[in-house]
Amino acid sequence: MTSDLSIDLVARLRAAGCVFAEDEARLLLEAATNPAELAAMAARRAAGVPLEHVLGWAAFLGLRVAVDPAVFVPRRRTEFLARQAIRLARRGAVVVDLCCGSGAVAAAVAVAVPDVDLTAADIDPAAVRCARRNVHGAVYEGDLYSALPTRLRGRVDVLVANVPYVPSDEVALLPPEARGYEPLVALDGGADGLDVLRRVVAGAGEWLAPGGHLLSEMSTRQVPAAGELLTAAGLTSTVATDGDLAATVVIGRCPPNR
Repeated sequence: MTSDLSIDLVARLRAAGCVFAEDEARLLLEAATNPAELAAMAARRAAGVPLEHVLGWAAFLGLRVAVDPAVFVPRRRTEFLARQAIRLARRGAVVVDLCCGSGAVAAAVAVAVPDVDLTAADIDPAAVRCARRNVHGAVYEGDLYSALPTRLRGRVDVLVANVPYVPSDEVALLPPEARGYEPLVALDGGADGLDVLRRVVAGAGEWLAPGGHLLSEMSTRQVPAAGELLTAAGLTSTVATDGDLAATVVIGRCPPNR
């Protein structure tokens, strides 16, 4: 397609408020097979549809993860959560991705760690359908642990739970792309943002193997309360951060002997 078309596309995206208009224009130009398709994609993006929903995929730790409409878009900062899970998983480890969304974290772990026994789950049917396109492992629909097969009880080495952690009264402050196009169940974490994490932590001891780890992403201001939850549940608590990604992960470890 012509350079004039590219220039016009960049201008349109910039006028719509797209901060990285040049990069987005390049991706749209690469994805479109003809000018009519490009025009339709550009119109959706200019209207505020997340770029990943327009393209049908998101970049995540070097992967192209399929992202269907109305499914939570994996964030760049969540790559840090995936890296922590990869660091803790060993060959053949039992890994569970709760609140898996598109399955981006599970997909990244499967690529990085050989022979993992991988299971993912989400309460949102749309997310489950999407994750089944990305995850080479079982993906179940259900509410947290109720979705998991009983064979995993007491055997999980790495439990990743990328729970919703935005406090309810702050959801309205999220960017319009998130508020308008992503499911509320993937965003709203209750009054202090920790409602779902409380339920995850409460059940973790039943599902983790001795020495197993629970990992969850959150904001820095939620770390003290999350640490108290983990300690009260009998898990040791550590925190990992990445300043470049503005990412914070709280890690709980089950006692090796119990």
